[in-house]
Amino acid sequence: MVTIDETAPATARLSTRVHAPLATVWQVHTDIAAWPTWNPDIDMTEPDGPTAPGSSFAWRTHGMEITSTVYEMTPERRIAWGGPSAGITGIHVWTFEQDGDAVVVRTEESWSGAPVEAAAEELGKALYASLEAWLSHLKVRAEQAA
Repeated sequence: MVTIDETAPATARLSTRVHAPLATVWQVHTDIAAWPTWNPDIDMTEPDGPTAPGSSFAWRTHGMEITSTVYEMTPERRIAWGGPSAGITGIHVWTFEQDGDAVVVRTEESWSGAPVEAAAEELGKALYASLEAWLSHLKVRAEQAA
C-alpha cells in the first residue's frame, strides 16, 4: 500500500464530511479531466486515459506544472498518486469512507526535495492551505451533484 513520505519536510493530513453518495464523491474526485470545472486552483488537466493504476496526468496548479502517476486505486475507497515538479516530489493519498448519510474524505500529502528543505515551514503551510481548499471545493461540487 502506497503511503506518504513520513520523513518529508512538509506533510499535511485533513478530512471533511461530504453529504453526497459515495459513488458521486468518487466520480467527481477521480474525473481528473473535470477538475478545473470545480476546483479554481487547478488551471489545466491532461489525463493520458482513464484514471487507473499506472495512468498519468499532466496538470497545472498554483503556477506549477506537474505530471502525476496513479500508483494505486481501489474504487470508491482509495487513490494514491504522485510525481515530481520543480525539484519537489509529492505523494498524495485519498481515502473515502461511508459514514451514515455522509462520506468522510481523508487526504494526506507529503512534499520532499531540496526546495522543500530550504523552505519547509512556508511550503508546509502552502500544502496545508492547498489541501484545505481542495477538500472544500470537492465538498461543494459533490454535494451540488447529489
